[in-house]
Amino acid sequence: MLLAAAAVMVLSGCKGGDLVSYDLPAKSARYTFETNTDGVKTVWHYTSATAAKDDAPTQSPCIGELVGGNRAACRPEPLIFLRYDLGLALDNTAKAGENHQVTIVGYYQQRLTDLPEVTSLKAETTIDGGSTWHPATTRASGRNTFTTTIKDPRRDQAAKGVGLRISATDSQGDTVTQTIPTAYTLR
Repeated sequence: MLLAAAAVMVLSGCKGGDLVSYDLPAKSARYTFETNTDGVKTVWHYTSATAAKDDAPTQSPCIGELVGGNRAACRPEPLIFLRYDLGLALDNTAKAGENHQVTIVGYYQQRLTDLPEVTSLKAETTIDGGSTWHPATTRASGRNTFTTTIKDPRRDQAAKGVGLRISATDSQGDTVTQTIPTAYTLR
């Protein structure tokens, strides 16, 4: 299994230097991890420490097992990821001047065995590129699932579209904030 996974990595052009892993101190601490991909900024705050035991299933081994050498215990970090159903038309637009619903699901890496629960989610919108943010009504609608109602403005009020900023917290106190400068445009 490990040889097959390593072969796939090599065939796909991935070298050991392309993979990222890191060691954490033994003492539990609070960490911040940020990404910015195509203008979408995501910031995680989470608590973690060195893995005391391996918490990686055999079908998803740790990087050290794949590229050799590092046999230290490992596990994925408890990062909250967000999946969106923006409730848009086929042309990725929403109707101006009306309410529409957005469904947001918080989820974790499949390898994480002790899954926390997303306990709260706050949604905000912007129509001026992020200079001002306005809260949107949000309610829990299932496990790790929330529904936000957005009152879309007239099209001339949001010529560049509507942006979203979503903040979620889980039962372990870990958080994520994701800012999407233009989530959709209006028709």
